[in-house]
Amino acid sequence: MKCPPFEYVRAGSVEEVVKVLAESGGDGKILAGGQSLVPVLALRMARPSVLVDINRVPGLSSIRPEEEAIEVGALTRHSALAAQTHHPLLAEAAKWIGHTAIRARGTAGGSLAHADPSAELPVVAVGTGATIRITGPAGSRTTPADELFLGTLVTSLADGEMITDVTFPRPARWGFAEFARRRGDFALVTAVVAEIGGTMRLALGGVASMPVRVTEAEQVLAAGGTVGEAAMAAAAGIDPVGDLHGPAPFRRAIAAEMVRRALSQAGIGKER
Repeated sequence: MKCPPFEYVRAGSVEEVVKVLAESGGDGKILAGGQSLVPVLALRMARPSVLVDINRVPGLSSIRPEEEAIEVGALTRHSALAAQTHHPLLAEAAKWIGHTAIRARGTAGGSLAHADPSAELPVVAVGTGATIRITGPAGSRTTPADELFLGTLVTSLADGEMITDVTFPRPARWGFAEFARRRGDFALVTAVVAEIGGTMRLALGGVASMPVRVTEAEQVLAAGGTVGEAAMAAAAGIDPVGDLHGPAPFRRAIAAEMVRRALSQAGIGKER
C-alpha cells in the first residue's frame, strides 16, 4: 500500500523540529529511522499532515560515556548501541532488536517514542531507571522512563515535543533474557535485571501495555530470597493478557523463566 499524502520537512535543528511540530497543530510526526512509522503510514493507520525528517539534525547521534552512565542521542542507531562497549546491558538488548536492516536504521529515540510494550529499549530504560530529555515549545525537560510510558504506543510526550537524548545508568551487575518465537520477532517476554546504586531493579516487557517494574521480585531479592522465589514472585506480580501467541498462564510461566535466566546471568541471588 502507498502512504497517504503529507508535507515533508527536512529539519536542520531541534528548534526547527519543535517549530514545525507546533505549527502542525498536533498533526505532525517525526521521521527518524522510519522502522515503526513507515509501516503504519503504509497501512494508513496514521495520516499525519507533516513529516519532519530529523536525520540531518546535528548532535543527536552521539554516545557519550559518563562516570556512572552513558548519554545516548535520539538518532543513535540500534547497530551503534549493539557495538558500543560502555554499557554491556544496552549492547546486549540492542542485539535482540529485529534484524540487521532494522538495527541499521532504527533509532533509540524512535523506539522509546513509539512505546511498543514488546520492544527491548523501553524495558531496559525502565529497568535501569533511565532519564529521557525532551525538548518542546516550552523548552527542555527531563522525565524518568517509567513516567514516559502510559500504555501501548502511548507516551507522556506532548504535541510539539521530541526526545533529544537518554541517559542510561550503568549497572554494577546485569542480566537480560528474551523469549520470542524466532530470533528477530517481537518479544513475548523480556526480563531485565540491573543493580543500580546498590539497589536491584527488575523490569519485564511484553507482559502489560508498557514495561513494568516487578517490585515483588525486587523485595524477595532484598530479603535474601532465591532465584526461584524471585522468579515466582515476578510471575505472580503481573497480570498478562492472553493473545494469539498464547494464553495468560503461558506468558506468566515464560516470565518466570526469563526472570530466572536474567538473574542467573547477573549472578544475583541463590539458586536454591
